[in-house]
Amino acid sequence: MTDDDLSAGILRRPYLLATVGSCALVFMVAFEAMAVTTIMPRVGRELDGLELYALAFAAPLATSVVGMVVAGNWADRRGPAGPLYASVVLFAAGLLIAGTALSMPVFVAGRFVQGLGGGAMTVALYVVIARAYPARLHAKMFAAFAAVWVVPSMVGPFAAGVVAELVGWHWVFLGVVVLVVPALAMTVPALRQMRGPAGSTSSAVPWNFGRIGWAVLAGVAVLAVNLSGQVPAAGWLIAVAALLAALFAVRPLVPRGTLTAGRGLPSVILLRGVVSAAFFGAEVYMPYLLTERYGFSPAFAGLAITGSALAWATSSGIQGRWGARISNEVAIKVGTWLVLAVLLLELAAVLFAWPPLPAIICWTFGGAGMGLMFPRLSTMTIGLSEPDAQGFNSSALSISDSIGSALALAMAGMIFNLLAAGYGFGGVFALTALIAAVGLLVSPRATAAVAGSRPAVLAPK
Repeated sequence: MTDDDLSAGILRRPYLLATVGSCALVFMVAFEAMAVTTIMPRVGRELDGLELYALAFAAPLATSVVGMVVAGNWADRRGPAGPLYASVVLFAAGLLIAGTALSMPVFVAGRFVQGLGGGAMTVALYVVIARAYPARLHAKMFAAFAAVWVVPSMVGPFAAGVVAELVGWHWVFLGVVVLVVPALAMTVPALRQMRGPAGSTSSAVPWNFGRIGWAVLAGVAVLAVNLSGQVPAAGWLIAVAALLAALFAVRPLVPRGTLTAGRGLPSVILLRGVVSAAFFGAEVYMPYLLTERYGFSPAFAGLAITGSALAWATSSGIQGRWGARISNEVAIKVGTWLVLAVLLLELAAVLFAWPPLPAIICWTFGGAGMGLMFPRLSTMTIGLSEPDAQGFNSSALSISDSIGSALALAMAGMIFNLLAAGYGFGGVFALTALIAAVGLLVSPRATAAVAGSRPAVLAPK
């Protein structure tokens, strides 16, 4: 490595192409995520499938687990190029299926395919960062990923609402497909130079079909939790059984001690899932709340998500710029407290019938809390990973994200449907606030990791 390499930033050679290509892919995912959250109430009504509202969000989260495990294993064997190319193709195919759907089951099927690609893409990009960038640039890259959400956050929700009103929601999905080709093309030059970790061979890290099988079981269990509400008599029994099955299946997919909040890396990964469950379990109901209770149009309901995402990107950029001046402990604890406080305020807004403006402002601060802690959890995961475990641990972090969010959505959906007469939104915010409180208990164990230390064994055997 030359002196120029050591002094280069993420937007200078030799990292420029990798940065632009990776951020372009994140931009594509960001635009789709912001758009879908805004238009889902209309999609559910037009396809006569509001009972599958939560499942439409949980479906890609559940199938993403399989994509994450396969991509992580593949990246540890051959590097991130192959899984990244495959993931982009799957993601685009899912968008096409959802965008041309004429029924809710077909729409959900498109979301299944989309989740496979999106999950694999996330892991592949994390490994790109681990392999292509020095440790000093990891925090800046994760902050850049968050900053890339700014433009979609500013125009995505409102634009999606306008498109849905003027030409139909189908074009929100079909329009995102246009971004796929240029985003992938920009990654090609950088990925051609990447292979597996230094000194590794394809046989050093074998295909682990056992973990892939556990990932499939975890995804099926998550979907069973979401669909349990469709069984009136035994719905809750099925939900509990499926929840236990999901937790059992996820154990081989994460570092040992994750589900019991072991100190260091296990708690880092667990905390990522807990805060994702709290925040995203509530976020998907914000546009629903504004359209159903306050009569907002889809375009203006998206403004609540816009403010939150902008705050997320801003606080993420601040923590990345300040670096070590904000410790991991401070960033994570402050971020978790902010999320909990916001969820409690949203609960109060629903119970006491506050006007919409306080609810929108509160949600903005929730995004700031997430932006403060999310990049730090990603950086800590990479820093605590051995080179031949970067794919596994990156996939474990993303799996925790997806499983946590999907299970929270399933439970929120059941509570929302159970509590009639306008109390459903209150039940959702109460549940997610409780989950955020659990995050406060886990956060001290996550920050107990010693900077620069690496546990001898990171993955279950």
